[in-house]
Amino acid sequence: MGEVTLRGAVPPRNGKGMKTRNKVILSSAAALVLVGLVLFAIWWSKRGVVTVQTAKVGLQDIAAIVTSSVQIKPPPEDLANVNANSMGKIVELLVHEGDTVKKGQLLLRTEDVQQTAGVQGQRAAIRTEEADLAAQEANVESTKAALNTAQANLSQAQVKLKQSTDTYTRGQQLLKDQLLAPQDFETRLSDYEVAKATVQSSESQLAQARAQANQALSNRDMTKARVSQANAQLMSYSNLLAQTIYASPMNGVITSLPVHLGENVVPGIQNQVGSVLFQVADMSVVTAEVMVDETDVINVKLNQPAEVTIDAVPNKTFKGKVTEIGQSAVSRSTGQTATTSTTSNEEAKDFKVVVTLDNPPPGLRPGLSTTAKVTTATRQNTITVPIQALTIRTRRELEEPVKGSEGKALAAEKAPPTTKDKEREKEEVQGLFVIQNGVAKFAPVETGIMGSTDVEITKGIQPGEEIVTGSYQVLRTLKNNTKIKIEKAPAGGANPGSASSS
Repeated sequence: MGEVTLRGAVPPRNGKGMKTRNKVILSSAAALVLVGLVLFAIWWSKRGVVTVQTAKVGLQDIAAIVTSSVQIKPPPEDLANVNANSMGKIVELLVHEGDTVKKGQLLLRTEDVQQTAGVQGQRAAIRTEEADLAAQEANVESTKAALNTAQANLSQAQVKLKQSTDTYTRGQQLLKDQLLAPQDFETRLSDYEVAKATVQSSESQLAQARAQANQALSNRDMTKARVSQANAQLMSYSNLLAQTIYASPMNGVITSLPVHLGENVVPGIQNQVGSVLFQVADMSVVTAEVMVDETDVINVKLNQPAEVTIDAVPNKTFKGKVTEIGQSAVSRSTGQTATTSTTSNEEAKDFKVVVTLDNPPPGLRPGLSTTAKVTTATRQNTITVPIQALTIRTRRELEEPVKGSEGKALAAEKAPPTTKDKEREKEEVQGLFVIQNGVAKFAPVETGIMGSTDVEITKGIQPGEEIVTGSYQVLRTLKNNTKIKIEKAPAGGANPGSASSS
């Protein structure tokens, strides 16, 4: 019989082909496992690694500078605002804004009709009083002469009385001895009585003359007082008249003239100043008032150098020095001193520091905007680092073990912290993260002066060490003893300074 083939039957397998296929599958699986192990090893080795920016610590010069935007001003004694002293209309205006004036030069005059009338009327009153005083002086002299006459008459009467008394006394004895006729005695008695009456009359006349002399003196003194009072009143009227005349109080320039001819001005009352007529400033000495923060003012000293730039004079820097340091704090919100301000003591405060320019340019005006930079300290060839590299950690943060380290077990075995330990853990430490063998280690440092971008390090680090400088977010969260990866700086992206980016 012939060979029959059944449809759909499976042909017999080849044993050699199956073995080859199994080997391929096993090899692929082994390769996948190997790749996985390598990837896992790479991931495990980079677990906890932080990418940072770094820089090398170097030496450079550094200066601490206080900067403030202020206005140009002359010293207070070289700036005068002249206000109205009397009410009236401006009838004469002899200057324009920007004119140069001399001390005592007449600049402005207001109407003075009433003041002039008052002066003239008072002068007439003084002349009347002076004429009256002259008459009183003559009366005093007349009463003095009458008093002298009365005194002479009294003296003469007293002499006659003495003579009559002696004659009368002798007559009594002679009459007793019958040596004098009765008629002669009567004559002597009559002479005695007349002399006695004459003395009494002379005494009355003298008292009257003395009273008249005293009255004349009193009238004269009263007239003198009226003359003095009239002169004082004239001085008052003259002062009112002088207040209508305005002269320059100093040599300088008219820097403000807000009034015009024919304008009515009013004087100040109580706490309100009068109308401002003009401002005179002597700009031969120019100052800039710098408002310095309370944390910086302790470093500012007299005669420290300063640099001033004026917006109106571009591309030029002027030298100056500190000539005055305020002793009272000024509130930033109100501008009042601490003794008069009612704001909270928690508010930040400034102190006024005056910088005087050495050689101010001509043509400056009060109020020009300027920027002053006061150099409060300098260091040469000192260790500096970028300010942003400085960071603060508590002792607790520094003592915390890195995530996944063996220190966790040791930390768990520690005894519960005491109150003193807790206080110590809260203590803040200032420092830098230094790179050592790929690990960022926190190094406490002490700082000196601070420049615009760098800060001086006085203790805790040496030149040439590599420190972490960024990024800002990394520095905020970076832990001690963390593994790091240094970020490559872009070409040409390194900033010049005390440290160069790596």
